[in-house]
Amino acid sequence: MHPARSTLRGAVSAAVALLALAVGCSPQPEEKAADRSSAAPCAEGELSTEVSGKLTIATDEPAYEPWFKDGKPAGGEGFESAVAYAVAKQLGYDKSDVVWQTVPFNKAFAPGEKTFDFDINQVSISDERKKAVDFSSGYYDVRQAVIALKDSKAARAKSIADLKGVKLGAQVGTTSLTYIDDVVRPTRAPAAYAKNDQAKSALRNGQVDAIVVDLPTAFYITAAEVTAARIVGQFENRGGSPEQFGLVLDKGSALTSCVTDAVDALREDGSLAAIEKQWLSDAVDAPVLR
Repeated sequence: MHPARSTLRGAVSAAVALLALAVGCSPQPEEKAADRSSAAPCAEGELSTEVSGKLTIATDEPAYEPWFKDGKPAGGEGFESAVAYAVAKQLGYDKSDVVWQTVPFNKAFAPGEKTFDFDINQVSISDERKKAVDFSSGYYDVRQAVIALKDSKAARAKSIADLKGVKLGAQVGTTSLTYIDDVVRPTRAPAAYAKNDQAKSALRNGQVDAIVVDLPTAFYITAAEVTAARIVGQFENRGGSPEQFGLVLDKGSALTSCVTDAVDALREDGSLAAIEKQWLSDAVDAPVLR
């Protein structure tokens, strides 16, 4: 063999060997994917939150019962306060690590960057709202109900048709108002209020014949706030699927999957059902309006 050819062949062999070694030592696509999947984006107490080491939770003011006890979200009492702290614990945050923030109902799911990690305020999950914000999975299945003063014509309604001629009201931006517009379709324009307190006052003063709120709120209003009123009935869920309240997060939030996993875990281990039984046990069935 010619000496030059021998030298060339040796050089090529060495290069091939080095290349094989380099390839063998380099992470392959599968290995890189495995490395990424082994990361822990939902590590307890170590999430990328608004304030490092803290979990910022928002809700509106006033904070109504039975969702919050005595208007104090930080108290841990009331259905949504209890759920908020249960989710926080699931995420690895103690009660002392939770910071509460006041955010108006409509602002919580309006477009724009949020200053909270998640908001809890009886916000129903909808495709329209999902265009502006993220939602966790649902933490409560809810129905809308009609309240009227006991001596009013609206209190005698037995069907949706019986409500068409009465003056109805609800809080602006809520599914309660949507049910009036899309389900009842009244002949008189409904009254829209910035707060539920205003809707309750309008009912108490006879400015509207009836108001629409979610069912647990309806039971609390008639039992403790407007005792001269009664629950006329509740609406069936539209489309066959239940209306659900979800935790609201910033659009594209890195926390969405972690918070959803926390809610799902609480549902699966029975915690959500236990909290509901404790705080919403009075919300028994009401007649269904068809």
